[in-house]
Amino acid sequence: MKSYGLMAALAGAVSLWGAGAEVSGKVTLEGTPPKEIQIRFDPLCGKLHNEPVTTQHWVVGPDGGLKDVFVYIKEVPGGKTYEPPADKVPVLDQVKCLYTPYVSGVMVNQKFKIRNSDPLMHNVHATPKVAGNKEFNVAQPVKGMEYVTSFPKREVLLRFKCDVHPWMFAYVGVMDHPWFAVTNEKGEYKLPAGLPPGEYTLVAYHRKAGELTQKITVKDGEKKVVNFTMKVPQR
Repeated sequence: MKSYGLMAALAGAVSLWGAGAEVSGKVTLEGTPPKEIQIRFDPLCGKLHNEPVTTQHWVVGPDGGLKDVFVYIKEVPGGKTYEPPADKVPVLDQVKCLYTPYVSGVMVNQKFKIRNSDPLMHNVHATPKVAGNKEFNVAQPVKGMEYVTSFPKREVLLRFKCDVHPWMFAYVGVMDHPWFAVTNEKGEYKLPAGLPPGEYTLVAYHRKAGELTQKITVKDGEKKVVNFTMKVPQR
């Protein structure tokens, strides 16, 4: 699965929001991040892996590109309501006792599936912090089970975990407009086309490196490149 994650499900619907502008770029990490920790699987999950697996808190490409940065337009002026694409149902999967994608995004009220692709039991425990987004804890004991859900309020980032396997986490940005993306293995991102002309605050958020913002102005039909450089926090 590509690192653009659930946002790929929005790609076929960009025409819904008009021509507008397109914003893309790259997020680079400056500094040496902490060493990842090897995951200690239980016996059942351990059988699904032939090689050691580590945490993925700092996934950095050869040229410093930082993966899993959630990039989004902070606010879209005008107070317009954006409806999610009804025919696009993203998937948050559980594969080899890991959530995939690790970081992703959906729109407010957009239905998406949470699937168990493993031959063992998982439980999906959503732990929102924003009022109106309800916590739930759903067991998925059989391979192939799916649970369809959505969230009515914006939240960056909403955490999912598995209480059966304490190393399993995923984070989903819930946005009230379609202009968001997650950086891939090279640190690259591309927001959906169709951003209306105007002035915006572009946000890049990484769970460990923190948040950066830039003020941008876009014109109709413009392809704008906006890059960010994040730093490893001092310990």
